[in-house]
Amino acid sequence: MQSFISETLDTILQNTKSFENVVFILPSQRAGVFVKETFKNKISAGFLPEIINIGDFVEEISEMKKIDAVQLLFHFYTIYKEQEENPDSFDVFSSWAFTVLQDFNEIDQHLINTREIFVYLRDIHRLRKWSVKGEFKETELMKDHFAFMEKLNKYYDAFYEFLIKNNIGYQGVLYREATKKITEFIGKNQHKKYFFIGFNALNTAEELLFEQLLLDGNAEAYWDIDRTFYESQHQAGSFLRKYKTRWKYYQKHPIQTIKEYFSEEKHIEVIGASKNITQIKYAGEILAKLPNYNNTALVLADETLLPITLNSLPATVNAVNITMGYPLKDVPTTSLVFAIFHLFINQEKLEKKKKNLFYHKDVVRLVKDATIYTLLQLNEEKNIADVISQAIAKENNTFVSQEEIVTFLSPVSEEIKKTIKNIFNPFLSISEFLNRIINLINLLKENANELEKEYLFRFYTAFTQLQNLHNEFGYVQDLKTLHQFFRQLIQSESLSFQGEPLQGLQLMGVLETRVLDFENVIITSVNEGILPANQQQNTFIPFDVKIEFGLPTYREKDALFSYHFFRLLQRAKNIYILYNTEHDVFGSGEKSRFVTQLEMMRDDITEKIVSPKVVTSPVQLKEIKKDEKVLERLQELAQKGISPSALTNYLYNPIAFYKQKILKINELEDVEETVAANTMGTVVHDTLEELYKPFEGKFLHAEDVEKMQKRTKELVSFYFLKHFKNGDLTTGKNRLIFEVANRFVENFLTKEKQLLKDENNQLKIIATEQELSSEIRVEGIDFPIKIKGIVDRIDELNGVTRVIDYKTGMVDSTNLKVLDFEVIRDLKYHKAIQVMLYAFLYTQHTQFNFEKSLEAGIISFKNLKSGFLQMNFSSNYRKPDKAITQEKLEEFMAEIKNLLTELYNPTISFVEPADLPY
Repeated sequence: MQSFISETLDTILQNTKSFENVVFILPSQRAGVFVKETFKNKISAGFLPEIINIGDFVEEISEMKKIDAVQLLFHFYTIYKEQEENPDSFDVFSSWAFTVLQDFNEIDQHLINTREIFVYLRDIHRLRKWSVKGEFKETELMKDHFAFMEKLNKYYDAFYEFLIKNNIGYQGVLYREATKKITEFIGKNQHKKYFFIGFNALNTAEELLFEQLLLDGNAEAYWDIDRTFYESQHQAGSFLRKYKTRWKYYQKHPIQTIKEYFSEEKHIEVIGASKNITQIKYAGEILAKLPNYNNTALVLADETLLPITLNSLPATVNAVNITMGYPLKDVPTTSLVFAIFHLFINQEKLEKKKKNLFYHKDVVRLVKDATIYTLLQLNEEKNIADVISQAIAKENNTFVSQEEIVTFLSPVSEEIKKTIKNIFNPFLSISEFLNRIINLINLLKENANELEKEYLFRFYTAFTQLQNLHNEFGYVQDLKTLHQFFRQLIQSESLSFQGEPLQGLQLMGVLETRVLDFENVIITSVNEGILPANQQQNTFIPFDVKIEFGLPTYREKDALFSYHFFRLLQRAKNIYILYNTEHDVFGSGEKSRFVTQLEMMRDDITEKIVSPKVVTSPVQLKEIKKDEKVLERLQELAQKGISPSALTNYLYNPIAFYKQKILKINELEDVEETVAANTMGTVVHDTLEELYKPFEGKFLHAEDVEKMQKRTKELVSFYFLKHFKNGDLTTGKNRLIFEVANRFVENFLTKEKQLLKDENNQLKIIATEQELSSEIRVEGIDFPIKIKGIVDRIDELNGVTRVIDYKTGMVDSTNLKVLDFEVIRDLKYHKAIQVMLYAFLYTQHTQFNFEKSLEAGIISFKNLKSGFLQMNFSSNYRKPDKAITQEKLEEFMAEIKNLLTELYNPTISFVEPADLPY
C-alpha cells in the first residue's frame, strides 16, 4: 500500500532538491511524526524540512501567543466586569462565558464583520419583543436575555482590544490577525517554500492564507481526495469542489493530487453488535486474528470508550500507541479531589450547631479512597481507615469532628498526620484550600507508581494553575464556585499518552486519522448521532443567522466527518465497521448514514450481526454439608439454647442460619442515620417493660395505666437515646419515627385503660420480658436440645392465662390461624411458630395445669384495633377455637421435633431455598 504521505513526498522530491528553506504545514502534530519517518526513508542525507502544524504556522504569522481556555475565561471576566454595572458572579458568568467565547472564536475564524452580525442579532431580538399595540410583557429572565444580546458587541470589542494589546488570544483572534499580516509575512519569507499537505475543511481565514501563499508562487497544496468523491456530488468532496470554483489560483492551475484508490478491491465487513461492550470485545477478537499490527488502526468514533478498549485488547497486542487523551474525569485521583470538596460542601449544608463537623459518609469516603487508604496502612492486619469507619459505626456518629479523626491518626508518621489533619481544617480561603490539595499531592507522589505519578502530576499542574490565576485575579471567592469550576475543567481535560507513534497498533479518534493511511482499519460506534455527531450546537447564534453570514452549521460538520470517514477507507485493504444495534436513550441503534452510502457505492460488503456467546448453566443452589466441626457447633447450640427466631430463620433460609449460628457472622455494623425498624421495636419493648415491671404479680387498674401514660414520652426518649446513639431525633424522618414509637405506646395504654374501665375485667400481670427455657429429647439425637426464649408478657385476664408477643410490624389474624401443624413451616406461619413455642416454654416452666384456660398470641402495634390476636385452630369463623391444650402443644412439638431431627441429621445439608421471597 502506497500511503498519501509517501506519494506526496515522491512528488515533492522530483522537483525539490534542497529542503533547507522548505516548510511542511500539516493539519496535526501527529501527522508530522509520520512525515519525518517517511522522509528519512526516502533520502540518504541532507536537511529535513521544517515540519509544523497549522496552529503553529498561524501563531507565527500573527506574532501572537495562543492561551488556554481557563486563562481566557479569567481575562474575559476582567473585561466583562469593567463593562457591567451589576456583573454576574464568577460562577454564573462561567456558565455562559464558554459558549460566548466559542462564538467569538468561530466569528473570527470566518472573518465575519462583527458589528454587522451583532447588530443583526440585536435587531432579531428587538423584533421579537415588538408588538403593534406595544403590549409585550417581559419577564425578568427575558429582560436579562435581551439586555445580554444588546451588549454582545460591546463585550467583543473591549475583549478583542485587550487581547491585541497584550499580544495573546484564542485561535480565532490569531487567525484574524494573521490574515491582516499575511502580505507582510510573504514579503519577509520570499526565500522559503511552503507545502500544505493533507488539508480538507478550511475556515475562511485559512482559505485566505492558503490562497495568498499559492498566488504568490511560494507554496503548493497537496490535497488527499479520491476521484469517486471529487467528481460526484458526494459530501466528502464538497470542500475541495468549493475551492476549485472559488479560488483565483485554481482558475489557472489544475488540482493534480486526485487519486483513484477507493474503487480498488477491498475486504469490507459491516458488523452490528448490541451495546458498546460487545462492539469493543468483537474488535478485540478481530485484532487477535491479525498476524501483526504495524499497519493497523483501531479508530474509536466514540472516544469515551477508551477505558473499556484498553481493557479489551488481546494479549497479542504488545505495543499500542494511543493518540487520544484519557479523560481526567475517569482518573482515580479525580474521586479523591471530589471527596475533599464534598467534605466541606456538605458541611455548608449542615445547621449552624453542626459547625466544623463532617458528615460521616464523606469522612469514610475520603479515608477509604485507594490512595489515602494506602497511606493509612499500618501493617497487614491493621489500617487506620478501617479503625475510623468502625468507630464511627459503633458510636453511631452521623457527624464527626476533626479532633476525633486526629486521635485515630496517632500511630501514623508526623508528615501523614499533619497533611491529613490539614485537610480537615476549617475552611479559611481559596488559596489556602488549594494549598492543602497541592500538599496532599506532594505527599502521595512519594509512594505512587509510575502511572499514579502521571495522574498526580496532571492534577498538580491544574491546581497550581488555578492557584496562580486565583492569586492574580481573585475571582473565585467560595468553595461552591471552585467546585463548579473544577467540575467544568475536569469534563473537558484529558491526560495525554506518550508512546512510540511508529510501532504497534494505532489507537485513535476520527480526527487523529487525518493524513494517515492504514492497511487494516477497524472503526467502532459508526452510529447516527456519533458519526456524524448529533445536530445540537452550543451557541448563541441561531441557525438562520449562521447561514446568512456564512458560518459553519452542522451540515459542514457532517461533510467534514464524511470526508474523514471515506478518506480513511480509500487506501485500506481490510475494513471492519462496527456499530451499536441497541436502541436505548443514549444512542439510536441506527447505523450511520455513511455506512448506508458505502453500501450503495460498493457491492463487495459483508454484513453480519454479532452477539455475545451466552452459556447457560444450571443454577446451582448453595449447599453446605455438615462436617464434624458443623455438628460440634450444632451440639454447642443445643446446650446454649435455640430461640424460636433462630428456628424460623432456619426454616426461611438454612444458609442464613448457618452463617449466623454456625459461623457466627454478624451483620456489618453501619451508621444508623434513620432509625431502623428493629431499633424502634426495641425502644417500644423496653418502654413497656419499664412501665409494667413494677406491677408483676399484681392486678392492674385503670389508675395505674393513667400514671403510666404520664411517663410515656420521657421513657421513649430515654430508650431512643440508649439504642440510637448520637442519632438526631429532632428533625425529618427520625422525628416522625420517634412520634410513631411514642404513639404506639400511647395507643397501647389507651386500649389497656378501656379494657380495665369495664369493672367485669380483672387483669393480673404475671411477668414481663421473662426468660424461659426447657430441654427436650428428640428421638435419634443423643443429647437434649435446649429451647429458650424471652416472652414479652404473660398475664391473666378473667382467669384465662395469656402468653403475649409484641410486634411493631403488621400482623393479622390469618398469620395465627393454623388448622394443621404440618403446614406450619410455611413463611406465613412463622409468627405462629414463635407464639406456640413461647406457650410450650411457659407450660414447661410453670408445670401448667391444663384444667385452666391458656391462650397465646400477638399484639400488633400496627393493627391495635384488632386487639389481642390469638392462635386459632378452627376454620369456622363463627366458632373460633383459641384454647391451647396439652394435645395441641404435643401435636405442635412433634412437628418441631421433626424439624430438629432434620437440623441435626448429618446427611442433610444446609441448602439455599430456590424461591426465597426477599
